[in-house]
Amino acid sequence: MTTTPPYLTGHYTPVAEEVSVSGLTVEGTLPPELTGRLLRNGHNPKPGVTPTHWFKGSGMVHGIRLCDGRAEWYRNRWVHTPALDGAPYMTENGPDLTVSAAGTHVIEHGGRLLALCEANLPFELTADLDTVGAYDFDGTLRTAMTAHPKEDPVTGELHFFASSPFPPFLTYYVVDAKGAITHSAEVPGATASLKHDFAITRRHVVFVEGNVTFDHAESSGIPYSWSDEQPSRIGIMPRGEDGARHTRWFSIEPGNMLHVSNAYEDDQGRIVLEGPTVDREGFRLSWNWWVGAPERGSEPVSRSYTRRWILDLTAGTVDEQIIDDLPVEFPTVNEDYLGSEHRYQYAISFPDEKGFGGYGVVKYDRTTGARRIHQIGDARMPGEAVFVPAAGTAREDDGYLLTVVSDLKQNASQLLVLDAAGLDRIATVHLPHRVSAGLHGSWIPDSTLEGSAG
Repeated sequence: MTTTPPYLTGHYTPVAEEVSVSGLTVEGTLPPELTGRLLRNGHNPKPGVTPTHWFKGSGMVHGIRLCDGRAEWYRNRWVHTPALDGAPYMTENGPDLTVSAAGTHVIEHGGRLLALCEANLPFELTADLDTVGAYDFDGTLRTAMTAHPKEDPVTGELHFFASSPFPPFLTYYVVDAKGAITHSAEVPGATASLKHDFAITRRHVVFVEGNVTFDHAESSGIPYSWSDEQPSRIGIMPRGEDGARHTRWFSIEPGNMLHVSNAYEDDQGRIVLEGPTVDREGFRLSWNWWVGAPERGSEPVSRSYTRRWILDLTAGTVDEQIIDDLPVEFPTVNEDYLGSEHRYQYAISFPDEKGFGGYGVVKYDRTTGARRIHQIGDARMPGEAVFVPAAGTAREDDGYLLTVVSDLKQNASQLLVLDAAGLDRIATVHLPHRVSAGLHGSWIPDSTLEGSAG
């Protein structure tokens, strides 16, 4: 008997068609300063296609345009890569970096919208979400690109890396504010460990290698698995032209981290890094969900708890601890504080590995230790909460959280706008159909895109 994989059911049931709808219904009052697009990406295979792994599903970008207190339109589009039509990633000449699911993230940099998937080149989209094609930074990018680049809020530079199961295992890039690659370097000492996300501080780049590493025997199409022999480490590389050769690696406890909350240098010069991590059992339960295997957790992430590392570069030591026992993922911050010490961070809470507990939007106050949760409600699941700062404010949490909610009872979805300070609901935008639970997204102000009036 064949059962439907969990990533094709419930909140994750794929959307079957592309639509464009104008004039969305709004409950409450949308702040007029929210003028731009919320874009969100996720894996959404075409009807009749059952990928062998959740991450192999073709990407679909959903867009909601807000302007002057109105919700002007919603539209959704598959990212039209060769993979959408079944082209193979591996060819007789090696991997084809244009054959991408393009379903992990969507960002803007240098006026371009890019749909990202870490094993491939980015794909450029128009402001209306139509696919332009693979983008290689005018021929200067010849590797894959991480789905989690970091834009420095001070310099406007985009930092990213390419991770490979074969040497060179890790290559670091810097792109200037206009979109040109200005620096690249192979990072010494890296291994074939899966590196999904990373961090920047004002003076360093922070890489994380967990116990999940390349495994050619893995049959799901995503060739990685847990290995007790793979060392778990944090790499610290000084920023700058000569930084790579000064990279230092620090051993940490076994585990695997998918997403970074933030990193910074504290007042003692130590590097503080935070993010949700899983242990060996958490990874096993999560992986079994991702591939639809038995003995899986109730959610795509199991036993995912926020961990803090404090690295003393002078003493050569690492202090680490789990700082919260709530299962969370998709951490976000006010990105004006990316790379600097922040007080507040946000995440999405999940039921535990046995299905107990509910979904919510979580706010952490790192100064007081307080944790606040906006409960979403029965059979309702929020997506990553994107922070948008309010205009003309100096307070870190003065702004809005935008999250797309999947509602199974109503077979519908809404864009929820929360006050980031108190997590109170400000407005709800009703979308024309249910949006499947996805991964990452961005708020794109109109000022960053040309021809955005449509």
